[in-house]
Amino acid sequence: MKNTSFAILLASTLVITGCTSLEHKSSLTEPSAAGSNSLLGNWTSSTLIPTPSTCTDFKWNVTEQTAASAKGSFSASCPGDLKFTGNAEGALKSPTAIEWSATGNAAGPGLPSCAMALKGTASIGTDAITIPYAGDTCLGKVQGIETLKKH
Repeated sequence: MKNTSFAILLASTLVITGCTSLEHKSSLTEPSAAGSNSLLGNWTSSTLIPTPSTCTDFKWNVTEQTAASAKGSFSASCPGDLKFTGNAEGALKSPTAIEWSATGNAAGPGLPSCAMALKGTASIGTDAITIPYAGDTCLGKVQGIETLKKH
């Protein structure tokens, strides 16, 4: 079973910001027990200069969270013009660390859709989540570090 680290990363952010209990929410319009520090919502990255083995443009829409985990839809752009879409989830390992994973499919020009997975252990800051990751695509291995901010 793969853990989606992004969800874990989001749950950690809530714990670090002082939230001690979170409710599962399936709608972003419902109030959360976490209040304004909720992980629910859209998180994005913006790497200006990618390297040949890194993925960029991470987007995580957190739709569910508990005191120990978070999950939702995920997308990224990876080398070879691969567009990765799937789901991400994570589990809190400490107040500042989340073990996460993302799984789904990648598609690129002239390529059939293929399975893809990313994972890592992320760090929670006061206004961002730093996500080191490694994984496999249909065109080879990728690794890097992305920073997500809530939008």
